[in-house]
Amino acid sequence: MKERQSGVLMHISSLPGKYGIGSMGQAAYDFVDFLVRTKQRYWQILPLGTTSYGDSPYQSFSAFAGNTHFIDFDRLLAEGLLSPEDLVGVDFGGNPAEVDYAKVFYGRRPILEKAVQRFKASGLSEGYYRFLEEHHGWLDNFAEYMAIKESFGLKPWTEWEDAAIRSRQPEALANYRERLAEAIDYHRITQYFFFSQWLALKAYANERGIEFVGDMPIYIAADSADMWASPHYFKTDDEGRPRVVAGCPPDAFSEIGQLWGNPIYDWDAMKADGFRWWISRIRESFKLYDMVRIDHFIGFASFWEIPAGEETAVNGYRVEAPGFELFDAIKAELGELNIIAEDLGSITDKVIELRETTGFPGMKVLQFAFDPDGDSIESPHNHRNNVVAYTGTHDNNTIIGWYETETDERSRAYLDKYSNRREGETVNQAMFRMLFSSVAFMTIVTMQDLLGLDGSTRMNLPNTLGGNWVWRMTEEQLSPDIEAQLLDYTQTYRRENNKLN
Repeated sequence: MKERQSGVLMHISSLPGKYGIGSMGQAAYDFVDFLVRTKQRYWQILPLGTTSYGDSPYQSFSAFAGNTHFIDFDRLLAEGLLSPEDLVGVDFGGNPAEVDYAKVFYGRRPILEKAVQRFKASGLSEGYYRFLEEHHGWLDNFAEYMAIKESFGLKPWTEWEDAAIRSRQPEALANYRERLAEAIDYHRITQYFFFSQWLALKAYANERGIEFVGDMPIYIAADSADMWASPHYFKTDDEGRPRVVAGCPPDAFSEIGQLWGNPIYDWDAMKADGFRWWISRIRESFKLYDMVRIDHFIGFASFWEIPAGEETAVNGYRVEAPGFELFDAIKAELGELNIIAEDLGSITDKVIELRETTGFPGMKVLQFAFDPDGDSIESPHNHRNNVVAYTGTHDNNTIIGWYETETDERSRAYLDKYSNRREGETVNQAMFRMLFSSVAFMTIVTMQDLLGLDGSTRMNLPNTLGGNWVWRMTEEQLSPDIEAQLLDYTQTYRRENNKLN
């Protein structure tokens, strides 16, 4: 039996602060202190990668690079890399409760360029050269990709007008490296800023008994340094464009399925070199996080493959994946790892066998539990110890939004009866009571649910563009009452962090 523990899900972008988006600044350190005071063990976040299409952290320009939007300006000020004048009059967005990604994108870049120039002028540090050496396996490809992409007006690499650089011809690479040396330096140095700040925050948290749960998307974006540098690992045509793309089949939630559009791995090519790309990706992820949640784990058993150009997922088909061989190779190289298998969706016998063979805990989501006509596997009485249980994930509505708009009268009555909901008890409180009392070794609540917020604050509505990933907590929302409530559930149901001093 694994020891009982708990944590909170909130992305870095959702932290409060002055510069339009959450960062690795003081608010992040304050949030670690909040987790310590409430005796939590985990801070779960979304992917830390650079955001691209639709501002989604699940569509990144790199499977390895960090999101430079999270670099904290106050820390650059303290290091002398920025001056207060650099920040005067910059419009980062006027609503402290939402991220305006366009304003963040255009407002931050000139400021970071000034910090980079001062860093170079001060003489590149020994720590920077160590960083280059440690991360050269992905950093050079990423920095070159971003610099070249910018030189082509931010177009995806498959649309660059120069065929020689699309296909990474050595002469073309040498030419662009020389021409774009300053831009390439910018991307290397800002990655150094990101990793330095992140690892300092992680060390602060770990020293106080708090661990990070990171999120790793199973797929990468077509518009990414990974695709450009290693197209042979994907099912592409002669121009490097995906022949097939990823998604989910039609189901009870969507009659047309989900069309994600990510390129599909050529598993035969990956198997041929011993899954080196995946081993590298997992190794790098554990430099950032203490535990990794792999999104769409069922795709390692089989996946839904859709011909490129389709407008829905209806005409896709299921293809087997070599998950057993992959995780055997990862384990042989890296040993036992703290991985959470996001196994939500259509779970087949093969998915269950893969999860049980690896020993990774699966997931349960309480919002899926209250069908008055059936015995849901998500219900607390069906939980197992080796499970991570959630009120909801980043793809779910808030509890209040779900209760008000996604449940009917019979489901609400069943929830009230099942939970023995007390007079005057909110639906959030009833859900927390069921969650924390579960036999699942680990429980995670979203910050929006802790704050009792409605559906307008949900993080993501799948299959939609616009309005997602924008929610931010404001400084005054995290009240002493919220803190006391979380501490009470944690202590009552014996989930106190035994790593706390």
